[in-house]
Amino acid sequence: MNVAVVTVGDELLAGRTTNTNATWLCERLAERGATVERVTTVPDRVADIARVVNEYRAEYDAVVVTGGLGPTHDDVTMAGIAAAFGRSLETHDAALEWLENHGYSRSDLTDGTAKLPAGARALHNEEGVAPGAALDSVYVLPGVPAEMRAMFETIAPEFTGAKTYRETVVADEPESALLDRFDELHDRFDVSVGSYPGESVRVEIVSADEATAAEAAAWLRERVDEPS
Repeated sequence: MNVAVVTVGDELLAGRTTNTNATWLCERLAERGATVERVTTVPDRVADIARVVNEYRAEYDAVVVTGGLGPTHDDVTMAGIAAAFGRSLETHDAALEWLENHGYSRSDLTDGTAKLPAGARALHNEEGVAPGAALDSVYVLPGVPAEMRAMFETIAPEFTGAKTYRETVVADEPESALLDRFDELHDRFDVSVGSYPGESVRVEIVSADEATAAEAAAWLRERVDEPS
């Protein structure tokens, strides 16, 4: 299952807020065997949201959008999703009923709180107020991390794929000096290899088979200088 993640928010693009939602979603999706192939951040503009979502829903099995939910002037994500599907925003009776059953009277709610694209499935917000939505292969979640994480867990079973296994090897050598061993690793084992230099080089070995990943990592550890 190939997935694109879209995060919405001017504050993300301005660097005022760290995009922890994208990192968390990528980790959780990978744990479920889904492959994240795009992570894109767009501003709080209906046209940008609609354009990117339209492009990605045609290209990927699912699109997860986070941020910009609610009734305030800069919460335009639902309008962008509605525009992407060519649908109107309508008060969602099931979302409104759920909110009322959880202590929010209609008079308490700001106008527009329960408006979702026509035909969407409401995703209830256990940690906040603004509901999310699922429409075909597009899932729309809040931007507040606690709300986003709780809501994602309610739809997590809808993301599937072949589970992969990851092993990490740390080498206290220049990355360029490891290239011959990476080539041999590929020849010997059915794995993918990523290397990430810093004070040392972190080597990530991934395989669809747990034993293969462990065996490849053990082979490499015997052939690199590990930090003391």
